[in-house]
Amino acid sequence: MGIRTGKAFLESLRDDRQIWIDGERVPDVTTDRRFAGAAQSMAELYDMQHDPALKPRMTYASPSSGNPVGLSFIEPASIEDLARRRDMVKIWMDATCGMFGRSPDYMNIMLTGFASAAEEFGRKDKQFADNVRNYYVAARENDIAMTHTLINPQVDRSRPVEKQEKDLAAKIVRETDAGIVISGARMVSTLCAFSHDIMVMPSTYLANSKEAEPYAFGFSIPVASPGLRFICRPSIVHQNAASAMDYPLSARLDEGDAMVIFDGVLVPWERVFIHRDAEMCNGLYNRTGAMPQIMHQFSTKNLSKAEFMMGLAFAIAKSTNIDQHLHVQGLLAELIQYAECVRACLRASEVDAAPNAGGVMTPAAMPLWTVRMMFPKMFIRMCEIVQILGAGGLVAVPSYAELTGPLAADVRTYFQAANADSPARIKLFRLAFDAAVSSFSGRQQLYERYYSGDPVRLAGTLYNLYDRDGYIERVSRLLDDLEARQKPGGAVPGFHPKREAAE
Repeated sequence: MGIRTGKAFLESLRDDRQIWIDGERVPDVTTDRRFAGAAQSMAELYDMQHDPALKPRMTYASPSSGNPVGLSFIEPASIEDLARRRDMVKIWMDATCGMFGRSPDYMNIMLTGFASAAEEFGRKDKQFADNVRNYYVAARENDIAMTHTLINPQVDRSRPVEKQEKDLAAKIVRETDAGIVISGARMVSTLCAFSHDIMVMPSTYLANSKEAEPYAFGFSIPVASPGLRFICRPSIVHQNAASAMDYPLSARLDEGDAMVIFDGVLVPWERVFIHRDAEMCNGLYNRTGAMPQIMHQFSTKNLSKAEFMMGLAFAIAKSTNIDQHLHVQGLLAELIQYAECVRACLRASEVDAAPNAGGVMTPAAMPLWTVRMMFPKMFIRMCEIVQILGAGGLVAVPSYAELTGPLAADVRTYFQAANADSPARIKLFRLAFDAAVSSFSGRQQLYERYYSGDPVRLAGTLYNLYDRDGYIERVSRLLDDLEARQKPGGAVPGFHPKREAAE
């Protein structure tokens, strides 16, 4: 089949999936007022792959069928392939202002990372390696959109999953000739309403014990599988907005998030990747090399997001002439630094990329870890800067519908700015409100804090991954050298730049 069209994508969502929200089941996510905008946005992303001007940058020839397939499925063999993939991701991310973080390329790249190291899954049973590889090919050839879920429900966060009194987490309840049967719950399944399949993989570390075995699994199944239900948080689409211009991001980019309920769900053996194997689950992302590939994708998303927020701030400052003030220029320069820091880290990860044991080009991890850890704070600060620059104007900006209402003359007169007429200023400030103040923005800020994991645990992981000994040794050598210079006959106190540089 190859790449989907937007029309085919929307039609593919009209199945028997159980999407629940506000106490009711959604019969058709493509027409429901809470989901239709994001469904249409997804369709537009798929259509971009067919645009003659973009197709060469967004697709490549399938190695198995020769059909054009999404470039996010490529197994990079060179630095040039990484750059091509980044360019493809950037096109989609720019189209969504970096605010649609779980667009299909995210899971495409995660799955591809696993498939590129499929042999890791087959350490105890080769069939699991074959399953990962076969599923990757099927997803690539059919342009499958995936959601995923990694996290157990928050019940008693002081205890490991196998020791909780309230046993609510998804687990294997039995095996049959056809597959494994899963019951329980997982969170947070972002994009579930607009996906074909759900990938269920490990995240937190599991004890290597008999009690933890039922929770040690990995698989992928259709979203419309019998017994599978998704209970979504309330929509952040403003359903009573007088104009689509009032909440331009919320209206089209609410990805949705959900708790996933597995009610005796059968997972066929050919879709099982990990089975009762805590050792396989723990450290999977780093062992397979999938994590640097994933970080390369979301760092590209972060670049688009930083550029959008920067451009928004530039436009606000220019509209009211506050960009003439030095302190405002300082705030805008801060946004420039954020965007350029992310860009530099991305490029550094590519320049220092190296092939893994299987020959797959893998981005350098540490520049991407830097983005992973710093961007949540950056984005919250970006929103704060937009709030500061917009000031009371963000509170006082009316609905765009007022421009055609009874008070249109007043609105056109009194809502102008120095460098923008009323329609332009209202559109701009409504966009800024949605990006930095609204419930949509609040969800984006929370998403950035936690979408890549618990920041406290991530910080500990980074510390333990980092090669610290060399830097400690440099300090020790410096102290030894300084001490030696103080002894009779020692060198004149001072540094030896040439020697230090050589080392």
